[in-house]
Amino acid sequence: MVRIAVGEDSYLVQQGIAQVLATMQDIDLVAMCETTAQLERVISTERVDVVLTDIRMPPSQSDEGIEFAARLRDTNPEIGVIILSQFLEPEYPVRLFEHGSSGRAYLLKERIGTPSELARAITTVAAGGSVTDPKVVEVLVAERRRAERSPLNELTPRELEVLSLVAEGHSNTGIASELFLTKRAVEKHINAIFSKLDLPDESIGSRRVHAALLFLSEQHEESRPHR
Repeated sequence: MVRIAVGEDSYLVQQGIAQVLATMQDIDLVAMCETTAQLERVISTERVDVVLTDIRMPPSQSDEGIEFAARLRDTNPEIGVIILSQFLEPEYPVRLFEHGSSGRAYLLKERIGTPSELARAITTVAAGGSVTDPKVVEVLVAERRRAERSPLNELTPRELEVLSLVAEGHSNTGIASELFLTKRAVEKHINAIFSKLDLPDESIGSRRVHAALLFLSEQHEESRPHR
């Protein structure tokens, strides 16, 4: 019997999860919690094999589920964690699996409607395995391909530092001061950036703008939620 605790602050989703779990053999719902603090109290008093939790929980509604899973790595490494999310944001599964994938799963909330997939994830995680939603895998692969095609990959770490300061509007003198470089060294880095990014041979001001826009557009794409 796999003993499971659920973390979810939406009453309707709670009921949906409870109904699905009730149809599964060999799965015992130990507790339904609305906060990670409640989950921690249950874990301290009950035997729990798997925690099924929303990624966003009170009080901040940001990434409590991910943070909770990370804490369990240290306090209760034997407990598996399944993160339920409605977000196709690459950052979240990467953070969930960054210290190892054993006993961890990342599923989209729509999987609640497919009991067989949810049951497979529960039993797999309870046994120390790992499950990732196929749609999340697609997003991660697409993100990797996009990153590999980026011309910014041609820049050295120092050139990326210089470009980030250009994007912030710093002058060459300001960049030199920030990075403890000579103004001449900054100019050489900027010329190398222009060359590697294959920017049109326009005025220095226009090329700086183009380089800054490219940098900022990629930063925006990396931070934009995928839904």
